[in-house]
Amino acid sequence: MDNKDKYIGRVFDDRYVVQELIGEGGMSVVYKGQDLRLNRSVAIKIMRDEMAADEEFRRAFCAEAHAVAMLSHPNIVAVYDVSHSEDIEYIVMELVDGITLRQYMDRRGALQWREVLHFTRQIARALSHAHERGIIHRDIKPQNIMMLRDGTVKVEDFGIAALESDAYENDGQAIGSIHYIAPEQARGEIPDARSDLYSLGIVMYEMLTAQKPYEGGTITEIAVKHINAAATPPHELVEDIPPELERIALKAMCADIDERYQNANELLADLESFVQEQLKPAEPEEKPLENPAVMPIRSVSEMKKERFLLRHRRARRVTFLMGCFGALGLCVVMFVFMWNFWLKEVFSPAERISLPNFVGSDCQRILENAELASLYRFNVVYVINTETESGTVLSQNPDPGRSMMITPDGINVELTVSTGKVFNAVPDVVNLDYREAKNRLQKAGFIVDIENATSSSVTKDYVISTSPLAGEQMSSGSTVYVTVSTGPQTSYVRMPNIIGLSEEAAINRLESAGLSYGGSDHVYSDVDAGTVIGQSAEAFTEVEEHSKISLRISLGPQY
Repeated sequence: MDNKDKYIGRVFDDRYVVQELIGEGGMSVVYKGQDLRLNRSVAIKIMRDEMAADEEFRRAFCAEAHAVAMLSHPNIVAVYDVSHSEDIEYIVMELVDGITLRQYMDRRGALQWREVLHFTRQIARALSHAHERGIIHRDIKPQNIMMLRDGTVKVEDFGIAALESDAYENDGQAIGSIHYIAPEQARGEIPDARSDLYSLGIVMYEMLTAQKPYEGGTITEIAVKHINAAATPPHELVEDIPPELERIALKAMCADIDERYQNANELLADLESFVQEQLKPAEPEEKPLENPAVMPIRSVSEMKKERFLLRHRRARRVTFLMGCFGALGLCVVMFVFMWNFWLKEVFSPAERISLPNFVGSDCQRILENAELASLYRFNVVYVINTETESGTVLSQNPDPGRSMMITPDGINVELTVSTGKVFNAVPDVVNLDYREAKNRLQKAGFIVDIENATSSSVTKDYVISTSPLAGEQMSSGSTVYVTVSTGPQTSYVRMPNIIGLSEEAAINRLESAGLSYGGSDHVYSDVDAGTVIGQSAEAFTEVEEHSKISLRISLGPQY
């Protein structure tokens, strides 16, 4: 039995029946299931065995899932339950009957600006709801946005999608949707709500133009463009894009995080202003004044009343016409959406084909194959993998051998491709606290090995040097050796036995041994006055050089 089929037919917690496989990801497998208690269909996301074996990842997965389960919004795929059964971690979610925005865009190409506006407003509302509750998505892309048949948009995997990235980074690798990643994420910094808005801006750009703003031959080249390059304005690629909608998209995807929208509500406010501007009726033309010579004599109040009734009739006529055109436009948009999303498939012949095995092949050759291009639409996700040759396909979704229906738009296949070794410059961390230095090096993709050494010039716990040196190019996953100061070197001397000596003789003996006199405490005793009867450090033990030693001196018997 296939390892993924072992769950089909099983019942978790005497409640959830696993029925059929419907999707796969890097960290989990998704099945259609039935909630026996509430008698409803659900989606059951089960963590892969290799992920479940990592106890730290399991804890993070469950904590994140419990937090996301608190979200409740019509534009977010709901999480119903988080549980485990027989050491199996799983999440029960809303089962969405639809396709991804990625699939819809692949079919349609550039979308009408009204569709872009309709979808963007819903995604922004979802982000606003999540951000206000402290949850960042970290992986907004068309593949994580579901579309229902009625045009509703639902964002899925809030706070969970990026855990897959974290899991790979812990293995010395990094994975991510490089075409949608924010510049601060590309630099290895911690993302926040503004990072999600940047990714949404990239999605808006692609919906308007059917092109990603930044392309490149390698993952590194694309990441650098996110940080430094300026995207081609959408109106230069597609005509008739409203300038204000273009401005909103470009502001959302601004590389400078401070120039970007600072929260989702700011973005929504601009979108709503744009909508109101589009719905504003045109000002009616004023009728020329009649010739005063032939006008009947009317009172001033009659003239004002007549002008008011005339303007009122014109305004109502304009409002009625605008409403008709608006309703007609909405019907056209909905029909186009339904035709491309559903009706076309209903009236098309269902020819099927067995999906080939692309794993192990060179991605570029696959993309350049004309015969394959006529049947498939490939979406490539890059993974940093230093053990595999650059361009090699590591996995595919759907799996090889799956029976797929041929459509005029082509079969969607996602290829996970190795980038080989990616080189980064070693950050300069000399004279930084070793904890900060370790954090910066790990964010740059390196493994850190700390060694301690004494230093009279570098403060304790601060970095003395690194190997390789700052600025040298190293492949991600390489080890950087960091030498950390333990402070000046400490010398030790042997503590002499000074009991029985006079106070003066004892002080001389301490100084000759490399120690310092730390004062005397005089007490009565049966020993002759002036004799040392105690010392603060035990004789013949190792003590730090120049340590202060205090003495106890006898005052003689007390009479």
